[in-house]
Parts: sequence; structure tokens; C-alpha cells
Amino acid sequence: MLTKIRKFIVTHQKVSSLHLDHMCSCRSRVLLKGLISRVFLGRNYNSLPGIIENDVKSLRSIINPPISKIRNIGIMAHIDAGKTTTTERILYYSGYIRSLGDVDDGDTVTDFMAQERERGITIQSAAVTFDWKGYRVNLIDTPGHVDFTLEVERCLRVLDGAVAVFDASAGVEAQTLTVWRQADKHSVPRICFLNKMDKTGASFNYAIESIREKLKTKPLLLQLPIGEAKAFKGLVDIVTKEKVIWNPVSNSNDGKHFVREPLTEINDPELLKEATEARNALIEQIADLDDEFADLVLGEFIENFDLLPSEKLYPAIRRVTVAQKAVPVLCGSALKNKGIQPLLDAITMYLPSPDERSDEFLQWYKDDLCALAFKVLHDKQRGPLVFVRVYSGTMKPQSAVHNINGNCTERISRLLLPFADQHIEIPSLTAGNIALTVGLKQTSTGDTIVSSKASALAATRRAGKNEGKMDRKNTETGSFLLAGVEIPEPVFFCTIEPPSVAKQPELDRALNCLQREDPSLKVRLDPDSGQTILCGMGELHIEIINDRIKREYGVETFLGPLQIAYRETILNSSRATDTLDRTLGEKRHLVTVELEVRPFVKEKSEVTPIIEYAENIKEELLQEFREAIENGIHSAYLQGPLLGFPVQDVAVTLCSLTLHPGTSTTMVSACVSRCVQKALKKADKQVLEPLMNLEVTVTGDYLSSVLADLAQRRGSIQEIQSRQDNRVVVGSVPLAEMMGYSTVLRTLSSGTATFALELSTYQAMNLQDQNALLNQRRGLA
Repeated sequence: MLTKIRKFIVTHQKVSSLHLDHMCSCRSRVLLKGLISRVFLGRNYNSLPGIIENDVKSLRSIINPPISKIRNIGIMAHIDAGKTTTTERILYYSGYIRSLGDVDDGDTVTDFMAQERERGITIQSAAVTFDWKGYRVNLIDTPGHVDFTLEVERCLRVLDGAVAVFDASAGVEAQTLTVWRQADKHSVPRICFLNKMDKTGASFNYAIESIREKLKTKPLLLQLPIGEAKAFKGLVDIVTKEKVIWNPVSNSNDGKHFVREPLTEINDPELLKEATEARNALIEQIADLDDEFADLVLGEFIENFDLLPSEKLYPAIRRVTVAQKAVPVLCGSALKNKGIQPLLDAITMYLPSPDERSDEFLQWYKDDLCALAFKVLHDKQRGPLVFVRVYSGTMKPQSAVHNINGNCTERISRLLLPFADQHIEIPSLTAGNIALTVGLKQTSTGDTIVSSKASALAATRRAGKNEGKMDRKNTETGSFLLAGVEIPEPVFFCTIEPPSVAKQPELDRALNCLQREDPSLKVRLDPDSGQTILCGMGELHIEIINDRIKREYGVETFLGPLQIAYRETILNSSRATDTLDRTLGEKRHLVTVELEVRPFVKEKSEVTPIIEYAENIKEELLQEFREAIENGIHSAYLQGPLLGFPVQDVAVTLCSLTLHPGTSTTMVSACVSRCVQKALKKADKQVLEPLMNLEVTVTGDYLSSVLADLAQRRGSIQEIQSRQDNRVVVGSVPLAEMMGYSTVLRTLSSGTATFALELSTYQAMNLQDQNALLNQRRGLA
């Protein structure tokens, strides 16, 4: 194998050739040259992952570093907290770009979509790979807008740690709570970064208190700011009792140059006193959370905490962070290039490596491949690109893999190391790494990939599991799946049409590609009108999808008016009987079904039907026709009796089933579906509308105008909080009343107010509103 790389220089114009040792094999030489040739140079990238300046490293360490040196992290926050700006600074200081991009200028690395650069927001999560002080960091920049919350969810599924970014003037905001809950669900250790310390109204103490109260977690203060708002100029490292000051060198204010100076009684008496108190409090806090550290402190340093060296404090902070007993808090200003380098140090020091976090059943796969596909992109040249996280084993190009979810075998043609919209080809991928695969045609988000079907079966046998998953040939296969993501139900929908019938196949192809990329996007065909219906998470979501179809797929589409995705339910029980009698050829198909529908309210409302069977139905009949019966009930649930919206909170009991010998399962399914529809029409019906959690941030001057407007929108106000000089109105409001609210709010508050919406639940409409809606849909109003 390759013994030595003498020189590796990458400039922004071209990649220089490698001067290899004469003893290296021809195969290694070709492999490494192939690695370099895959860098697509559209941006001023400074160096490849694993090669910083002129450091000499082995090929193995460039491609697959030791697992203990890998950090898979995500940047998550409320919209406009500074995630993308923080990511851009991280890339700059780690040496992977030569110039700093800006969200306002539309030239950041991770916001590479045209829609992102125009709007100044992150829509798609973007992956970047870089090195920092000998550690390989796979970083994912996630969106903050609530319409794209699934992007955050599916990325957190594969991350080992996360950086939560906060606006220091606002503290914990609406979407911050959402992403924090998502991280809790996947048990992801976190670091908090209080950004925008230079912003007017920034308050370190307020932000800390907000984290403590609203997120119900214990913040570990590792830094203190030196000044706030316009006076912010640096920070104090509490662990080492040093002050860190960023000072321009040679009129360059890019933040690369900073000085660390120990705090002294002579120069900084106030700062030293504050840092000493904060350090003592930090030591006491960690001692309460970590028994090993408590023994150390009580044994040797009980008399004087100042004697405790920082080398003893670092591993204790790491243990507490990885165990999720507390979260380290750092501060800075990404836009003003302050505080990013210490944040990078904290990521490598305190967040866990992949071998410190693993799924329980991975032990049964041993050294076999087990990976999760967590994101799909479509590239015009390469086709579908699938992001995978490898949990065990090794993935290689030109190898066949088995998709357990889809029960199919596919071939990986190439592996690429992601660098936003640019990629480097690699020859293998080991456990703990994240990369892109080319060639997986059928794999979707959330699919588990293993080396073969035999490998999945072997893992099942090792675990002593008996349950399996039926494939198309009714044979048992392994059911060891890595958990996917919960896909929320869409709340908005509209019709989408191509400019002509000839363009319909192109539109269908574009929608199929976008659905694989974005599982929260749903496309269905209206059975009555034959129109294509686009269902999404919000107005912005549907607008972005339409824009992408036009730009990326070249289809000029026409959208119908946005409509609300209502649901339907029933208020009382009803029973129905239906008979289907058809003769096809010489075979008679006769089935009679009797069933009952009744209201069934669960804690969490779902459109999935609750199906029960009467005791008098024969078991052998159920075994043969259960799937057909359930398919019929599911299809009936999709269209309610009032407006054709999905039915929820209804239980179906099959009372009797009579069949003529030789009746097909299709006929059984059709009869059951028709009988359910008949029973639903007999019952008293109710329309359910989506109720949204609303949070409006507004100055005191415009508070009364906002409250009056919400009262007209059937809004219910729960509380009004104070956030610095602003007021935060927390409440709930029907989604139907919030169409175009952003324009109205800007007008009411002279452009100063912001709001965040999130689906809460579905609630019953009152009779007056329901009748008005029915008349409107029937064209009578």
C-alpha cells in the first residue's frame, strides 16, 4: 500500500499532480489520482478532507480515519439564528474555503440551491466534510423553517451529536423547541452556541435562563462574553481562566487571528473574579452529575478548586455531555467572526464518536454491512444520489447490496465524499462515516441497507428472533431495520397542471423524483376530476416545489389555489350490509359483508383505521382474506362521506362475512370498501380542521393590533411572554384563518413582527363554520 505522500497542494484553480514514492504500487497511484480528479472546482476550496496545507498523511487516513476520530454532527436552530453563517465560518477556519461567503450575498457553500440563495434561508440540509486538528467532521447544516422540519428529523436520525445555535437576543424560540424535542427523541448529545452576541439587545444571562427554563436542561457555562451587543469583543474561557480576544492583523478582520491570555489580578481583576466564581460553580455542577469526577474533587481538590487542572475537567465535561445530563454552552458572533474556533474545539472534545453511540442490535450484524439511507438527491448527470450512514461493516463501489425495506438487491456504482454541491470519489467507506452513493435506483429515505439477504437472516438467527418479514414469494427474511423517520401529514394541498397534455409525463417524472427526495411531499390523483393534487407542509413548501419543477425539470406548471387539508369523522355508531355479486367468465364471485363503524378517540389522532373482528368469523377465513379486508377498509378511509377528505378516529368492526367458493380477494376488498362508505354515510358526520400552534414576536407598540387581529381569526391566546423588549404571543389558531397572514402581520407591525406556525392537532369545526365550508365547496357561497 502507499507508504508516503510527499506533497499534496490544492489551489482554487487546479489540483496539482501527486509526487508519489517510487515504491508505491501502480494500483495505489491510480486510486489516489482518481481521488483528486473528482474535485469539481466551482468555488475557492483550499484542500481536500484529510489534507491540510502540506501535511503528509497516508491514503487510508484520508479516506477512512480511525472511528474514534470521527464526529458526525448537525447544526440546528430556529430560522435566522445563524446556522448557515456559523457553518460557513467553520469551513473557512478549517481551511476548506479561501473566502468567506455570506447568506445575504447568496454565496455560502451549504446554501447552494437557487431558491436558498434568493430567499436567504436553508431549504435542504447540506453535508460537508472537513478536518479539524486531526479529527474528521461530517457536518450537516439543517433548515430552521417549520415547513422543512422533516429535513431536520431525518438528519438527526444519523448524527452522533448536534450544535444548537441560539440568537442571544431572543433565547429559545418556537422552532428551537421543536428541533430540541427531535434531538431528545433520537437521544442526540448537544452543545449550545449563543450566536449574535454583537446584536443590539443580546443578553448572555437572559439566553442562559431561557435555555434552563424552556428546554428543561442544565447548561454548563464554559465561556463568558467580554461585553455584549456593540461592546462584544471576545470571551473568557472558564475552564482555563484565559481571555480570548480576536484582533485584526494587517487590516484583516476575518477572525483567523486571535490571542489567548491568562487572566491576571493586575490586568483583569473583575474578569478574573467572575471567571473564578463561574469555574467553581462549573466544578460543583459537574461533581453533582458525575460520580468519578466527584471522587476526584472530594479527594484531592476539596480545599482549593483553583488547583484542579483543566486536563481533569475536560473528560468530565465530555462524560456529562455524552450522557446527556447537561449541555455545554459557548458564545460568539459568527457574522463578526468571533468564537468559531473554540466551538470547533468543543465539538471534537465533548461530542461523541460513532463507536460511543450504537443501536442495540448492531452487535448481531458483527462485521457485516449495515447502513441507513437518510436522504435522496437527484442529480441530472448521475441520477439519484443517496446519502448513507454506515453503522457496521464496509461499503465499496461496484458491490451489490440488499435493501431490507424494499426487499430488493441493488448495485452501488460509486461512493462520493460530500462537500455541499461538490464531491470527491472514494474507494471504500467504513463504519461511522457518512457518504453519497451513486447507483441505488429504488432506495428511499429511511431504508436499511445490508450486504445481502443472507446477512440479514444470519443477524436474525444470531439474535434468536423468530419473527420475520414476508417478501413477495412469501418467504421469511430478516426484519432487523434501523428506525426511519416519522413523516408528518401534509396540511396544505393544491392542484398542479402542466402547460399541455404532452408535458404530463415530464411532470409525473419530476414529481416522482421530488417525492423520493422529500417524503413530506405527497402527490395523489383526484378520482373525480383526474387532476394531480400536490400536498405539502405549508405555503412556502409548495411554492419551493413548484419553483424547483420549473427550474430543474423545465416544466412550466400552473398551481391551483391553496386549500386546507381537512379531516372527517363520525359522531355515532352505524351499521351497514352490502352484497357484491359478479360473474366473470364462468366464475361467480359472491360476497356479503356486514360491519359497524363507531367513533374511537385516541390520545394521538391518526388516519390509520382501528380494525376489529367479531368472534363468529372463522379463523381460516380471516387468514385467507384478512389482507383484502384491511385493504378495503384503508381505501374507504381515504375519502370521507362529506367532502372526500381522509377519515380519522373511527373504529370498524367486521360483524359477518359470507363468501361463495372461489371468490377473489379483489372482490372482497371492493365489497368491504363499499360497505364502509355506506356505514359512514349513515352516521352523523363531522369535519375536523387543522389547529396550529402560533407564536408571534412583536414589540409592545403593536401588541394590541396583533391581538385584535387574532381574535377575528378565531385565535385562542394562551399566554403573553416577555422577551427582552418584545412580547411573545403564544396561542392556537385554525389554519384556515392563517392564509396570507405573513403579509397582514407585516402591515400591522410595520414589518417588525415575526411568527412561527406548527401543526398541533385536528379539532371539530362548529356547525356554523362547517355549513359555511360545505356551501363554499358545493359552489353555493
